Amino acid sequence: MRVLVALLAVIWTGTAQGACRQALALGLDVSGSVDMREYRLQLDGLAGALLRADVQDAFLALPDAPVHLLVYEWSGLGSQRVLLAWTPVTSRDDLARIAGTLATTPRVAAEPPTAIGQAMLAGARRLAERPDCWRRTLDLTGDGKSNTGPRPRDLKHHPLLSGITINALVIGSAPLAIGDRRPAETADLWAYFRIEVIRGPQAFVEVAQGFEDFENAMARKLLKELSSLAVSEAPRMPLHVRIAQD
Repeated sequence: MRVLVALLAVIWTGTAQGACRQALALGLDVSGSVDMREYRLQLDGLAGALLRADVQDAFLALPDAPVHLLVYEWSGLGSQRVLLAWTPVTSRDDLARIAGTLATTPRVAAEPPTAIGQAMLAGARRLAERPDCWRRTLDLTGDGKSNTGPRPRDLKHHPLLSGITINALVIGSAPLAIGDRRPAETADLWAYFRIEVIRGPQAFVEVAQGFEDFENAMARKLLKELSSLAVSEAPRMPLHVRIAQD
C-alpha cells in the first residue's frame, strides 16, 4: 500500500487548484455503552493516530490533491455532533492542529441508543458536500450493534449512500483468560459490521482489541484507506494516476 502511494507521488504532475483526492468522514460511536474513559481513549486514540509519521506521510502523499477530513460523533437518532468541519489536510501542522482539537474536545450529553443506520445517513449527507473528491469514504467506529432507527441492512439501496465507501472499526475486547467469551463476541460484532454496514470498493472492517487498542487500530485503518485507490474510481482521476494503478 505504501508503495502505491509513493508511486503516485512520484508520477504526480499537478492538477487544477483545489483538487481533492479523498473526502474522509470519521464517525465516532459515543452511545451509552461508551463511558467517559472510553470516550477519551477513542478521541485521544484518533489524535494519536493522526500524529504518527507513517499516517502523516499517507495523508500528505499528494500535496496538490489533499485529503479533506471531517470528524463527527453519533449515538441515537437525534445525536450527531460535528467535532471537526471539513478541513483540507495540506501539512503536518494541519494534522497537529486537528489532533489538538480532538484532544481538548469535551464530552457532551448524547442519547444512549446505538443508531448505526442514522449514523450512516448523517455521514453520507456530509460527504455529499464534497461531490468532486475522487473518493468519498465514511468511517464508522462501534462497540455494539444497532438497536434503534433504520437498520443498516435496509439502507442498501438508499440514494444517499450511492457512490461512497463505508468502512468500520469494531471495538471489541481482548481475552483476559482461557475460556473468556469476549473474543467470540468480538468476532460476532465483526461479522455484523462486515455483513450489515460496510459497502463499496475495497470496504473492510478493522478491529481494536479494546479501547486501549483504538489508536493502533485507527492507524492501521487510516493507512489502508489512504494508501489505496480503487480501480472503479479510475474515471474520476487524471490519466497519469490511472496509468500508475493499472
